[in-house]
Amino acid sequence: MENKAKHFVAPFNEADFAVVDAVRVDAEPSNLWRDAWRDMRKRPMFYISGVLIVLVALIALFPTLFTNVPPNDNCLLENSSAGATDGHPLGFTRQGCDVYSRIIYGTATSLSVGLIVTLMTTLVGVFIGAIAGFYGKWVDALLSRIGDIFFSIPYILAAVVIMSVFSKYRNIWVISAAIGIFAWPSTARVLRAEILRVKNLDFVMASTAIGVSRFRILMRHVLPNSIAPVIVVTTISLAAAIVAEATLSFLGVGLPSEVMSWGNDISQAQSQLRNAPQLLIWPSLALSITVLSFIMMGEVIRDALDPKARASR
Repeated sequence: MENKAKHFVAPFNEADFAVVDAVRVDAEPSNLWRDAWRDMRKRPMFYISGVLIVLVALIALFPTLFTNVPPNDNCLLENSSAGATDGHPLGFTRQGCDVYSRIIYGTATSLSVGLIVTLMTTLVGVFIGAIAGFYGKWVDALLSRIGDIFFSIPYILAAVVIMSVFSKYRNIWVISAAIGIFAWPSTARVLRAEILRVKNLDFVMASTAIGVSRFRILMRHVLPNSIAPVIVVTTISLAAAIVAEATLSFLGVGLPSEVMSWGNDISQAQSQLRNAPQLLIWPSLALSITVLSFIMMGEVIRDALDPKARASR
């Protein structure tokens, strides 16, 4: 009589498998933006950069909450390049004006230029990048070559030329236009590349199959699913625009000297570097902290919107 081999079966509880495989019908559906928000809330850098950005915005909108000293009034030459005193924690400029007050009131100018430039570059870049990437063929070739022409010109150098030509009309709008006209190609390139990827996905094919118009597919399906990289680029571009304004003002082709901005303060303080270095240090520090806060926020958003980066942490 043959001996039948006995097979050992490990004991298991079917209830445990039921719990693991159970589908939570009442669970909140997940998507890219919700997952990104959950990830950002776990990052200390998100809170640090967020607090700094909110602080900068409050200073720009409500400067009187942070100082009661007028920036250009009561400027006495007897206080020229003097150090800190009561009510004047950062000392005085060469003309005897309060350094702290000028930094507070100059925040609005620098931030306004950054926001205007960012809005301009985003609108132009999104429009050109979306049309070129989605419609392709000769439209893509034409718009891409136009973008290459603008991309090959350093926007700082172009802004210097424009501001020199319009030297009689130097204001926030002119300097913003001078920077923004040549700064949009990077946004257009990023969006075009993302749209080329998204437009070949299944949901786009399904929309085409049921007869949805191409423009409606672009606006309702492709563009919303391609905008994530643009948000990252926009955040970093805002920091770059603030630096560009400071650079132009430092070179003497930006805003007029009577307009309070960090670039003008840095430009006026360079001649006093040996005798009063604090005149250069404080506006430079304000500029660095502001730019760093936007760059940090951009890095956090970029990592949060990248599933591979989230999985690697």
